[in-house]
Amino acid sequence: MTARVDHAVTSGTFSLDGQTFDVDNNVWVVGDDTECVVIDAPHDVDAIRRAVAGRRVVAVLATHAHDDHVRVAPELAKATGAPVLLHPADRVLWDLVHPDLPPDGTLDDGQVIDVAGTTLRVLHTPGHSPGACSFHAPDLGAVFTGDTLFAGGPGATGRSYSDFGTIVASIRDRLLTLPPETVVHTGHGDDTTIGAEAPHLPDWLARGH
Repeated sequence: MTARVDHAVTSGTFSLDGQTFDVDNNVWVVGDDTECVVIDAPHDVDAIRRAVAGRRVVAVLATHAHDDHVRVAPELAKATGAPVLLHPADRVLWDLVHPDLPPDGTLDDGQVIDVAGTTLRVLHTPGHSPGACSFHAPDLGAVFTGDTLFAGGPGATGRSYSDFGTIVASIRDRLLTLPPETVVHTGHGDDTTIGAEAPHLPDWLARGH
């Protein structure tokens, strides 16, 4: 059975540095009719479970540990029995959200996650946060970038634990080197492609965000 990408949108808030914003988050589910992985676990565990639709969840993969991406991760792990995996460099942000509930395991650059006959390779793409990761699924022609790359440019770097120079380097060296037809599934908003975004790198550098 061929792996596919399913999608849900959940709504809630993002809080950091004493400010709170309303946000809509994408949830990506990669798998077949039997098993899947969930990429990010934001506001609504029931909505995520509906997208999972009774499949075995191999893992809950966190693109990064801002609260709007991991708020219900422990609850989802408990409901499905799947481990929550996070890059260790984002533990400082995870602990702001779940100080008494550590993630179940780690994500490392180059790590390969097998699900439903396909693979996702972990790309450490820091900048939006220290441990931000993207997940490249070459068989599906897709990369899941969290808040690192959006339609229109890099993710935000104006808050604690973020850095513009770092995110641009991550995008330039780790993402824009992927095939141009690769579909970019983002943490918020619409899809784009590597080919659509690559020509705009000089514009991003000039504007500084």
